[in-house]
Amino acid sequence: MRIFYIHDPMCSWCYAFGQSWAALQRDLPGNIEVVYLVGGLAPDTMQPMPLETQQMVQQAWRRIEQSVPGVHFNWEFWSRNTPIRSTYPACRAVLAAKKQRASAEEEMIKAIQAAYYRQAKNPSLPETLQACAQTIGLDETVFSRDLVSVETQLQLQQHIQSARQMDVYSYPSLRLEYKGKVFPIAVDYREHRSMLDAISRIVG
Repeated sequence: MRIFYIHDPMCSWCYAFGQSWAALQRDLPGNIEVVYLVGGLAPDTMQPMPLETQQMVQQAWRRIEQSVPGVHFNWEFWSRNTPIRSTYPACRAVLAAKKQRASAEEEMIKAIQAAYYRQAKNPSLPETLQACAQTIGLDETVFSRDLVSVETQLQLQQHIQSARQMDVYSYPSLRLEYKGKVFPIAVDYREHRSMLDAISRIVG
């Protein structure tokens, strides 16, 4: 039995799901393995984010602040940075972190979210990701090398492909693998009990 959490570290709805996801993990039966997959929301580019896309992302931030209790964003991000619509570097950073230390996978996700949403830093830039690696105590030289390696890029493509095979095109998403079948679990941003109940109904 495995539960797949398909996410993107720069996805604002994944950030909004943080508390509920932590509660779900805490209460999951011990025989269910948790597997993270990075979905790769936006491919590599250094082009500034189009104004229309900026407005779309800001709209999502507003909707989250209005609908998910306790989740807030540092809106100074938009005045301090040139936003870039590229999340692949942050996805690779998560994979590079896990390569050094298994527990660093979740630590890196949280470090990227803190840099982006609370400190108004730009996680599309390598220097921000390197600072995140330093924050969680990784070897920065090894991390910098792994961040741009062919191996890490191939791994990202494998994660994206696995997500597509599970019919996942939006983040965050949950999929439960049980007895050779894959079941979608509806994400609940406010309360983890509904997800726990859905899992219990499947596994009995």
